[in-house]
Amino acid sequence: MARYIGSACKQCRAEREKLFLKGERCSTKCALDRKRGKNAPGQHGAKKGKISDYGKHLREKQKARRVFGLTEQQFKRYFVVAEKMPGLTSDTLLKLLEMRLDNVVYKLGLSYSRKNARQMVMHGLICVNGKKIDVPRYQVKKDDVITVKASYKDNVNLKKLMENPVAVPSWLTFDKNAIEGKVVNEPLKEDFSHPINGQLIVEFYSK
Repeated sequence: MARYIGSACKQCRAEREKLFLKGERCSTKCALDRKRGKNAPGQHGAKKGKISDYGKHLREKQKARRVFGLTEQQFKRYFVVAEKMPGLTSDTLLKLLEMRLDNVVYKLGLSYSRKNARQMVMHGLICVNGKKIDVPRYQVKKDDVITVKASYKDNVNLKKLMENPVAVPSWLTFDKNAIEGKVVNEPLKEDFSHPINGQLIVEFYSK
C-alpha cells in the first residue's frame, strides 16, 4: 500500500496551517511558527496570489486527506460511499473519517498521533469488544468498547500518556484506570477533528 513517508511539517506548510500530524509536538516545535516556515514548500513556495475556486476546493480536499493520513484512492473511496448514504454527503464523509478505528484510538489519547495510532492497530495492539482488530479503516459503531492488548498496558509510552489524559470528544468516553474507551454516540458536526469545509470537497469531486 502506498503511504507518505516525507516530512509531516511539509504537509502543514503546504496547507498554511497546523494539521497536528505529530500530535502535541506540533504545538511546541512547529515550522509554521518560524518566519521561513510560513512559506509553502518548493522553489516557488514564497509566491502569493489570488487562489482560484478550483484551488480552494483542491486545498480543502488535500487538507482533509492529510489530516487523516489517506491516499487519494482511499479518500475518493470514502466520498463514493458517503455519496450513496442518506443525509448531507459532506457531513457523512467527515463522519466516516472520524469513526475510523485509528482516529478513535488517537482521540481516546492512546497514541501521540494518528500515524502512531495506525501503527498500533496494524500491530494488533487494539481490541474492539474484546476482539483484536488490525485494520485501521475499521468503522466503529455506537456502544463499541475499545481497549488495548493486555500485554501492552505496561508499555512505557502508554503509561506516560495515561499520566496526562486528553479531553475526549463528547461522542466518546474513556476510563484511564481500565484503559478503556467507548463510543457513546456518532460524532456530530461540531465534534469533527479539524475545521474542514466538507461542502468544498463535495464540489471538488462533483466537477
